[in-house]
Amino acid sequence: MSEESKEIDPKVTEEVLEEGEEASAADEAEDAADSAAKTVKKKKKSKAKKLKEAITGNAGEPSEPKRSLTREQFQGLLEINPALKSEVARMDPKKVEELMKGLTLDEALTGTTLGGKNQKDMASYKFWNTQPVPSFSEIKEKAMEEGPIKTIDIDKVPKEPAPMHKGFEWVTVDITDPKERQEVYELLTNHYVEDGEATFRFNYSGSFLNWALKAPGWRKSWHVGVRVSESKKLVAFISAIPVDLKVRKATLKCSEVNYLCVHKKLRDKRLAPVLIKEITRRCYLEGVFQAVYTAGALLPTPFSTCRYFHRSLDWEKLHEVGFSPLPHGSTPQRQIIKYRLPTVTATEGLRPLREEDCEEALDLLQRYLGRFEFAPEFTLDEFKHWLLHDPEKAPEQVVWAWVVEDRKTKKITDLFSFYRLESTAMRSQKYKVLKAAYLFYYATETAFDTDKSKLEPRLNLLVKDALILAKKENFDVLNALTLLDNPLFLEKQLFGAGDGHLHYYMYNYRTAPIPGGVDAKNRPSAKAMGGIGLVML
Repeated sequence: MSEESKEIDPKVTEEVLEEGEEASAADEAEDAADSAAKTVKKKKKSKAKKLKEAITGNAGEPSEPKRSLTREQFQGLLEINPALKSEVARMDPKKVEELMKGLTLDEALTGTTLGGKNQKDMASYKFWNTQPVPSFSEIKEKAMEEGPIKTIDIDKVPKEPAPMHKGFEWVTVDITDPKERQEVYELLTNHYVEDGEATFRFNYSGSFLNWALKAPGWRKSWHVGVRVSESKKLVAFISAIPVDLKVRKATLKCSEVNYLCVHKKLRDKRLAPVLIKEITRRCYLEGVFQAVYTAGALLPTPFSTCRYFHRSLDWEKLHEVGFSPLPHGSTPQRQIIKYRLPTVTATEGLRPLREEDCEEALDLLQRYLGRFEFAPEFTLDEFKHWLLHDPEKAPEQVVWAWVVEDRKTKKITDLFSFYRLESTAMRSQKYKVLKAAYLFYYATETAFDTDKSKLEPRLNLLVKDALILAKKENFDVLNALTLLDNPLFLEKQLFGAGDGHLHYYMYNYRTAPIPGGVDAKNRPSAKAMGGIGLVML
């Protein structure tokens, strides 16, 4: 019997039925102890030195089993992916040694969330070896032939899902039903991505899910769930939405796969690969044979990696909940003053996006995104869905967008937006929620000016206004990645480098590496821009 088809222990099912949704105090204490132990280890020796020892073999000559990860392969992976290189540098050196010594190449590139808590959520190398995804040896070649990996004969795609584990059943989740949408919310809230120290966990509201899962052309069949047969409790979920993607010179009809979530009690039970296979089958049946997805986990094989940056809006609160440490030699008052913002915006002609602006604003955005190697191509309906807040459809606002109207010509010259995605502050007694805004899409006519030096100051002006507006909406932090043209303003606008990275993947499509906005030292770099133009939620 294959790993994917192993039956789940009935005792585990019983535990899932009986358990409360909050993590136990014992679990949290264990997480804290693990985190503290890792911190102590990191202080004993420099990360760079230990990484060098692990790679060069000075810390002990690693044995190399069949198909093991060679030093050349490991170093090559780091060289094409500077963000990943920095991530590995922060790992426990023993983990680095495992990558070199005890794991095969495929294992090293799969299922290992570097230093994270959710490493068991993703399928193992035995699963990914069967999937049409690029191998490391392929994707490191910059001159590789790009295109689909596998030709799909839709007539041979199974019309029904594979049998589910005993005691569980497949369901199609009706996201339009408030009760079922609430079930997805509760599953994600209690079992989805959290940081490595179990301090914060994404808190997806019902309004956010409506927005994220019901893009124009959305299909009910692409909201896939697994329930316990007896209780009907939702214990796993995965979703996809349609998206047209420009990958260099090609335009692909893709699905954007997201929100793969498995109940914590079931993470050792091989549900993740089963969910991935099922969403793939359902996409194939609709004639969609490629997919894009992102993850903090290292899987085979990222074609790009971006780094997270965070701009404090309420530093005092961020410090109290454990998000922002107090820098050595500074004081809380200095930090508050450092991140203080003006109370009024500075861009002339700045106003909220209106419906009558959308056609012109879409034209601006599409021309702007056309400058990037990997970017979405939006229809007018998609633009309105993603950027225009409609109080009648969504009383709770999820996305904010502004445009700049030239007062003489009445033309739309600039656009910027951000969306709300809060996190639960799991270890704070004073605050329960971290109010986070995420920089979304933006565009400016200045990008097409013959004087290229004008772009950086224009973006800094616009983003500073975005920070002011986010502060007015009572957000605590504005988060951004090193995609789009973000490296031009991240450091100038006092965004601090985060610990997290986001790896970009394509399913059934081979593409050479694409810049992720960071240099060899994992810092924002204008020379590494022009790659990623897709912002995934």
